[in-house]
Amino acid sequence: MSTELQTAFQLSSPAGIVDTHLLLILVVMVVAGALGGVANYFLADRPEQAGRRDWVKYPLLGVVVALTAPLFLNMISSTLLEGARTRPVDFFTFAGFCLIYVIAARRLMENVAQRLLNQLDQVRREVGKLQQEKQKEEEARVESPVVEEPREVLSYNDVEILRALAEERFVCGNLAAICERTGQAREFVSHRLTVMKGLGVIETRINDKNVLHWVVSARGKAVLDDILTAQDDRKSA
Repeated sequence: MSTELQTAFQLSSPAGIVDTHLLLILVVMVVAGALGGVANYFLADRPEQAGRRDWVKYPLLGVVVALTAPLFLNMISSTLLEGARTRPVDFFTFAGFCLIYVIAARRLMENVAQRLLNQLDQVRREVGKLQQEKQKEEEARVESPVVEEPREVLSYNDVEILRALAEERFVCGNLAAICERTGQAREFVSHRLTVMKGLGVIETRINDKNVLHWVVSARGKAVLDDILTAQDDRKSA
């Protein structure tokens, strides 16, 4: 019997009779899906004590994935299923395709899920890093002392030290000369120099001979001028 006659005979079959071709395709998908699920069970990274449900879960999911194989073949315009009507060997090809399709689908879903988890972990790390930075900024803002105006915290002795530094350059570390000029104790001068440097009214500079000197900063000069002006105003008043 020719191919055309066989096709015509199949198309003219009564509607009430179950299509053997479709039934065989369904059987192939169920069997291949179950076998693919078992293969995924052994290929998957599972804990040492796997539950009994895994033996049911993997084959069941494999069958579900295998049932979508015809949809995939239809999307790529494959004639594998129709060709199996006249070429029974195509059933073996379809079975192999379903088996590989089930295994590959698990790998694809795992890769997608792992990628999403990695992106989620990265977002969580970035959010945590931003929160830590924000917390550190808030702690630093709370712990940072309130900077007072130099004019309000400088004493009479500090003004004398500033005036001496403004009139003459003293080598940094040579406290004896500053003490002699101001008539103050060495420990007191050393402490007040550190405080005034923190306030920004004095600073250290290197001259052309690479010697470090104490000098009054621009802010210190402004503060000193204000203090001296206020003192002169009181005297004149």
